Amino acid sequence: MAAAAAGMRVFMEVRRRLQSALLILGEPKEGGMPMDISLAPCSLRVKTPEGCAELQLPAEVRLVPSSCSGLQYVPGDGLHLRVQVQAEPDDTKLISVFNQSSQAQGCCTFYCQSCGEVVIRNRKLLRVLPLPSENWGALVEEWCCHPDPFADKPLHPQENDCFIGDSFFLVNLRSDLWQPRPELAPVETHCPSSENHFKLKPKANTKVICKRCKVMLGETMSSETTKFYITEIIIQPSERNFSIIPRSQFVQNVIAQCLVELSSARSTFRFTIQGHDGKVYILLWLLNSDSLVIESLGSSKSIKKFPLLEDTLKADSSSAWNAVKVLYQPCIKNRNEKLSSAWESDISIHSLTLPSATCLELLLILSRNNATLPPSLRSVNSFQVSTAPLPGVDFSVLLVIVF
Repeated sequence: MAAAAAGMRVFMEVRRRLQSALLILGEPKEGGMPMDISLAPCSLRVKTPEGCAELQLPAEVRLVPSSCSGLQYVPGDGLHLRVQVQAEPDDTKLISVFNQSSQAQGCCTFYCQSCGEVVIRNRKLLRVLPLPSENWGALVEEWCCHPDPFADKPLHPQENDCFIGDSFFLVNLRSDLWQPRPELAPVETHCPSSENHFKLKPKANTKVICKRCKVMLGETMSSETTKFYITEIIIQPSERNFSIIPRSQFVQNVIAQCLVELSSARSTFRFTIQGHDGKVYILLWLLNSDSLVIESLGSSKSIKKFPLLEDTLKADSSSAWNAVKVLYQPCIKNRNEKLSSAWESDISIHSLTLPSATCLELLLILSRNNATLPPSLRSVNSFQVSTAPLPGVDFSVLLVIVF
């Protein structure tokens, strides 16, 4: 993609299902500069007194120039216009974070995502099974005319098993007693009440932390079973060398994919992000998952990268990202207490539990990403917008709006 004219920012959001796009041409730094804009099916050209720039579109997207409408100037943003597109559907199949381990041939190794410390070495997973939803016990009581046969029978994995929850996975560490194990934190914590199929004694010391970087990795569920959070652990085939993924990129990848998978499997679109301490930190509302974002920051000398992924993109990387769009609202420091309480009591809203530190980290990521979007797209009524990569598709983006 050729660089845009000096100081000009180009932003485009394509909706695949609607076959339409919103195009924003940012204001030049000099202001009041005349420009000539021309659209072709495969490109956008902007000509100013300082030069001419051309934005090449991805091969799967073609504009319909004759359909341009809604041209308006938005102070602080620049020119807005809408155009119809011919966009091919996104056929990329997401690779589940959890299925990566089951697809691996041979043994797997569990790493701390933050520092690369080995947590479980050379574990062969023969069964990788999904856990039922957190309310499965109540459903059994509703459907059974006899006493619940599963009452007081917690679901614990056997050796070579891995049980997958919405935001965690369970493994049996009995066969790893000879290996160095993660540490138990010297503080008292409680198992989240939402996961009521695991029974722990009150005030049990359950927190599991990384020996090297002291990050919380999960919690002990019994003397043999450990719960690891999906945002803290990477599972890779043992023969593959571990490579560090930037922390913010990894967290965004995992959360974005988790929202997409849960919305598809359970037809739920609202989520609460709560910490292992039981406190709600973020409210999320998934809007759509069919966006394609194309962006370029103007430079007269070189191509500028998308600021969100500036630490991960290479010079020859594509400037287009598949995206999902959500609304979010922070709930820290007693903010939005009434709304948070209403969401918690709504059975249609799904809860995701993560380490409290990761919840704060995610909130900071969303706030930072919000600042990279055009000003007019950062809020809708009381909602704000942010971005995050999605795994399985190269440099996908999660557009988030805070309400």
